[in-house]
Amino acid sequence: MAKEKRLVGILMGSASDAETMDEAVKILKENKISYDINVLSAHRNPDEVSSYAKSAKKRGLKVLICGAGMSAALAGVVSANTELPVIGVPMESGPLKGMDALLSTVQMPGGVPVACMSIGKSGAKNAAIFAIRILKLSE
Repeated sequence: MAKEKRLVGILMGSASDAETMDEAVKILKENKISYDINVLSAHRNPDEVSSYAKSAKKRGLKVLICGAGMSAALAGVVSANTELPVIGVPMESGPLKGMDALLSTVQMPGGVPVACMSIGKSGAKNAAIFAIRILKLSE
């Protein structure tokens, strides 16, 4: 049996983000959209994040969803290393309850586009729905 081609890549900065990012996984599963999921931190694993993003298109991925909290650099680092659409999900964490992650995600410099969803679980759910809509553009 041929290996199923993954269409959406889900990255999270920490394993503690899994409960939130499971909302995206649920939506993708309900819509029978294949995905891969990895824990990679822009700060703790910068080389691995860069490698993942650079190879994503070649591996068949079409959209990348990145969930991160606090400084939330993950989506920006991924976007800087790929031409694929990147969707950022700010995690509800830290003393600012995700506001820092939200601002970090939306304040990308010119040339580093990241679509930013809302903070937390609703943002993860919307990221999956948005990824599906992007995928439908090529149908």
